[in-house]
Amino acid sequence: MSRKVLLDSNQLNIILHRLACQLVEKHTDFKETVLVGIQPRGIFVAERIQKILREEYNLTDLKTGQLDITFYRDDFRRGEKPLEANKTRIDFIVEDKNVVFIDDVLYTGRSIRAALTAIQSFGRPQEIELLSLIDRRFSRHLPIQPDYNGWQVDAINDEKVKVSWKEQDGEDAVYLIPKEISNE
Repeated sequence: MSRKVLLDSNQLNIILHRLACQLVEKHTDFKETVLVGIQPRGIFVAERIQKILREEYNLTDLKTGQLDITFYRDDFRRGEKPLEANKTRIDFIVEDKNVVFIDDVLYTGRSIRAALTAIQSFGRPQEIELLSLIDRRFSRHLPIQPDYNGWQVDAINDEKVKVSWKEQDGEDAVYLIPKEISNE
C-alpha cells in the first residue's frame, strides 16, 4: 500500500488563504495579536500565512515568532535517543496579547499542551488560539481543539499524516502514509 495524497499544492494554497481570511475576520488589524509557529513544522504554516496577510491584506506590522517546545514535552526524557532542540524566536512581549499558535498537524494535543507551558516564559497572554492546518480529530489524548482548522483527517492511529513543504521537501502536499511505510 502506498501513500495517499490528501491535499495537492493547489488545495493546500486554497486552505492557507481561507485560514488567513479567517484570522483577518477575527483580528482585523493585528495590533494586539501575535502569530507563533510551533517548531519544527508549524513555522512553515506560519510563514505562509504571514506572507498571505502581508501581500493580500497589506498587514505590514505583523508580529510573528517561532516557539520550540522540546523541553516542555511530557515525553522529553522517555525516548532512546536525546531530542534535539529547535530555535525559539520571540522578539516581542506576549503580555496581554492575543496569541495564535500555528501548527501543521494537530494529533494528540500534547505539543499544544507543551506550547501552552512554554509561552508563559514570555508573559501572560490575554487569549490563546490555535490554528492547525490538519486536524486528526479522532486521535486526541487531551481536550484541545483548533479555533481555525484547515482540513480534518480521519486517520487510523497507525497511519501518519505528513505535510510536505516546498522549502524543505521540494513540494507542497499532504499525504496519508500507512504504518508499514511510515516505519521504514
